[in-house]
Amino acid sequence: MVQCPPASVGMSVSEIDTPALVIDLDIYERNLDKMAQMMKSSGKIFRPHAKMHKSPLVADDQIKRGAIGVCCQKLSEAEIMADGGISDILITNEIVAPGKLDRVAELSKKIKLGICVDNLDATQALNKACARKNTNIRVLIEIDVGGNRCGVTNSTNTVALAQFIINSSHLNFGGLQAYHGAAQHLRTPKERADTVSSAAKIVSETKKALSDANIDCELVTGGGTGTFMHDKDYNEWDELQCGSYAFMDADYGKNQLSEIENGTGFEHSLFIQTMVMSTNQPNMVICDAGLKAIASDSGNPLIKGFEHLNYRMTSDEHGNIDLDDNTTFNLGDRVLLIPGHCDPNVNLYDWCVGVRNGIVEKIWPVAARGAIS
Repeated sequence: MVQCPPASVGMSVSEIDTPALVIDLDIYERNLDKMAQMMKSSGKIFRPHAKMHKSPLVADDQIKRGAIGVCCQKLSEAEIMADGGISDILITNEIVAPGKLDRVAELSKKIKLGICVDNLDATQALNKACARKNTNIRVLIEIDVGGNRCGVTNSTNTVALAQFIINSSHLNFGGLQAYHGAAQHLRTPKERADTVSSAAKIVSETKKALSDANIDCELVTGGGTGTFMHDKDYNEWDELQCGSYAFMDADYGKNQLSEIENGTGFEHSLFIQTMVMSTNQPNMVICDAGLKAIASDSGNPLIKGFEHLNYRMTSDEHGNIDLDDNTTFNLGDRVLLIPGHCDPNVNLYDWCVGVRNGIVEKIWPVAARGAIS
C-alpha cells in the first residue's frame, strides 16, 4: 500500500500534512539552470547522480537542460529510472551478485547502460551474464583517486583489466570512473583544490599507461557538487556527476566557497516541513519530525530563518527546538528544516511536494525510495 501524498495541487503550504519533504520550485529551477549553464560553458558532459533525488521526473528536468543521462549507485535504482523513461544510465558502482548481474544484462537490452568494475573475477562474471542474455554492455573501470573506497589501485592492474574487457565477447571498454567522494566535503577551497589536483594526476598517469598499451580511453567520468568549481577546469575529466546541487543541504553549506562566502554556489531548495505539536516544556517547543523523518548522519538540521537555534531529534517522532529569549513558536506553527544530508533524507519519504509562492504546484513520488540493492 502506497501512502497518500501529504498535499494536493493548489493547496496552501500551511495545509501540507507534516512531516513532509518540500521543494521550493523557484530555487530548485534556479539551481538546475545555473548548473546547466556552467556545464555548457565548461564543455563537459553532464551526468547527474539520481541517488540524490530518486525521481525520474527530476532526472527528466535535468536532461531537458542538457544532461546526457543519469548516474545510479544501485541496480534497483537504475531499473526504476529506466521504467520512468530515462534511457541513458551509468551504474557508478560495482555489482557482484550473480542474480544482479543477470538483471544488469537484461536492463542493457532495454536502455543505453554502463557499469563500473574494479575486479577481474566480477568482470568475467559480468561477461558471462551478458553472453547468457545475448547483449553487450559498456564497462568503465573505476580507479581509486584517493577516496580509499572502490577502485583499482594501480595502473598496471587497470591496463590488465582493460585488456580483458576489450578481448571479452560481450563487453565494451568505455573508459574510467575517477570519483573522490570524501573530497566533496572538505571545507576549504585549498583542501578541495589540492585533492582534485592529486586525483587528476592519478587519472593522467592511468591514461598514459593505457595509451602506452595502445588502449584508447574515450571518457573519464567523476566529480561532484563539492568539487565542481575545481573539476570543471581539469581536462582529465570529460563527464561530471554533480547531483546534490539541485537540492543542497546543511553539510554542503559548511563548505567554504571563498574567503567571504560559504556553500557551493547553489541554494537550499530542499526542506522538511514540520509542525509545532507541543509547547508545555519550558524554553523549548516540540515538533513532529524526529529520527524517522530526518537523516542524522550529518548532524542536526538547520531551522530556516532561525539558524541560530538548535533543533534536536530527541526520539523517533519528536524534535525539540531550544528557544532563546527573543524567539517564540505557537502550537501549530509550521517550521522549515534544512536537512544535514539530502540523499538519505529524500530516501525517507514517499513524496516530494513542490511549492511556489506559498502554493503547492507539483507533487512527485520518490519512485526509487528504498532502492538500496
